Amino acid sequence: MEQYKLLNGVTLAYIGDSYYELTIRKYLLDKGLTKVDTLHKNATKYVSAVSQAKILKAIVNNFALTEEEHDIIKRGRNAKNHTKANVDTLTYRHATAFETLIGYLYLNQQKERLQEIIDFAINVVESE
Repeated sequence: MEQYKLLNGVTLAYIGDSYYELTIRKYLLDKGLTKVDTLHKNATKYVSAVSQAKILKAIVNNFALTEEEHDIIKRGRNAKNHTKANVDTLTYRHATAFETLIGYLYLNQQKERLQEIIDFAINVVESE
């Protein structure tokens, strides 16, 4: 598990994005949504860069983050990513920071904390 602490923010975000999207898709299936078009439209509400940036802001403002979690968020926010995004740079960086946190918690098997943050993220999106 120590090797995951050394991964760069983009790599952690890559894993975090995959895990978070799969978790959201399962969440929506569990809610009874089964048509692919409906699943996709609903999933987008949770996994878009704009939503993830809002989620990150809410996490930073409402969670007692550990120093390590703050460092991971900064690593993700400051990561040099050459992907073309459909949103402004700041929103994209904040979304990447959220994904980085998810990826880090997942790879380091911090399952309870990961679920706590994902549950919070779902609540943030659903309260809009």
